[in-house]
Amino acid sequence: MKIVTVVGARPQFIKAAAGSRQIRKEHTEILVHTGQHFDDNMSAVFFREMGIPAPDYNLGISGGSHAQMTAGMLTGIEEILQKEKPDALLVYGDTNSTLAAGLAAVKIHIPVIHVEAGNRLGTLDNPEEINRITTDHLSTLDFCATQDALENLKREGLGERSYCVGNIMYDSFLHFKDKPWDEPNILDFDGNKVTVPSEYYFMTCHRQENTYSDEPLTQILLAMNSLDAKTVYAVHPRNHDRAKRICEAQGLGNIILTQPVGYSDSVHLITHAKKIVTDSGGLQCEAFYAGVQCVFILDFVVWPETMVDNRNQLAKADKNDILEKLSAQQHIDPSYQPFGDGHAAEKICEIIREKF
Repeated sequence: MKIVTVVGARPQFIKAAAGSRQIRKEHTEILVHTGQHFDDNMSAVFFREMGIPAPDYNLGISGGSHAQMTAGMLTGIEEILQKEKPDALLVYGDTNSTLAAGLAAVKIHIPVIHVEAGNRLGTLDNPEEINRITTDHLSTLDFCATQDALENLKREGLGERSYCVGNIMYDSFLHFKDKPWDEPNILDFDGNKVTVPSEYYFMTCHRQENTYSDEPLTQILLAMNSLDAKTVYAVHPRNHDRAKRICEAQGLGNIILTQPVGYSDSVHLITHAKKIVTDSGGLQCEAFYAGVQCVFILDFVVWPETMVDNRNQLAKADKNDILEKLSAQQHIDPSYQPFGDGHAAEKICEIIREKF
C-alpha cells in the first residue's frame, strides 16, 4: 500500500517514530509535515534523534487562528493527496494537522486511519476535543490507546471500525528509556548547557489555560520554587519571555529555565525526577510509564487510566493546590498497565493488512 502520514506537532513526531518504523517494513509511506511545530527544538531534533524519515513535504504552516491554520493545511494537504493518490491517509492524535488531513482525505474518498482515537474530555470548550471527535467519525479505522477510549467509540456507534491496540507512545518510550544518557543536550535560553542536579523536579507548562496571562503561570512557578529541590522547567518557545520575566520579578532562584528538550533527554528527565508537574497529555502518560508521580495542571482529565492511587492527580493553577497534591504519596500496582504491551505499531499494521 501507499500511505500518506501527516504530522505537525511534537507528540505526533514521537508516535510517528514507532509508527513509521513499522509501516515502512510493509508499505510505501509518504510523510507530510504541516509545520505546526516548526522550532528546531520542537520539530527537527525529533526527526534527527528518533530516526524518523525526513518529511517528503513540509507545508510550513504555523501561527494564526485555528481557522486560518486549519484552512491552510486543508488546501496544502489536498494538493499532496491529489498528486500522490495514496491508498490511505494516517493521522495521529488531535491537532489541527490531524483534523485538516482527515477532512482533506475523506472529501476525495481516501480512507482515513486515526491512531489514538476515542479519547474524550467531555467538553467542546477544548479545541482538541473538536478535532478528535470529528476525526474519529470520518475515519475508516480508529485505533485506540486504551479500553476506555474504545468504549467511548462504541457508545458513539463507531465500534465496528474501532480497535484497542495500546498507546503507540508507549512503544517509543520503551524503545528509548534504556538507551544511555551520556551526553544530555539541555540548554538554557542563551544556548548554554545546563547541568542537571542530582535531585530535581521536572516541569512543562504550555497550554493556553495556564499561560494566557502571568497569573496562572506565576502560581505554578511559586509552587515549584518552594519545593525541596530545584525544578527543571522545559519552556515552550512562545512562553520564553513570560517565564523569564516572572522568574526574575519574583526572584525564583529554585527554577531552572531551559529550552525544549529532545525526546531522549525528556525520557531521562522524567525517569530520574522526584516528581513531575505538567499540562501535557503525553508527558503525564510517560510519567506513568516510568512510575514517577505526576500532578496535571488542567480542568479536565485527559488520561483517566493514570488517575489511580495518586499516580497522577488533577490540580488547579494554584500554589496551595499544587503543593497539596505533590505532598500525597503514590502507590504502584505493577500488574496495572492499561496502555498495552509496547507493540501498538505492530498491531496497527496487522489490522491494516487485514482490512485493506
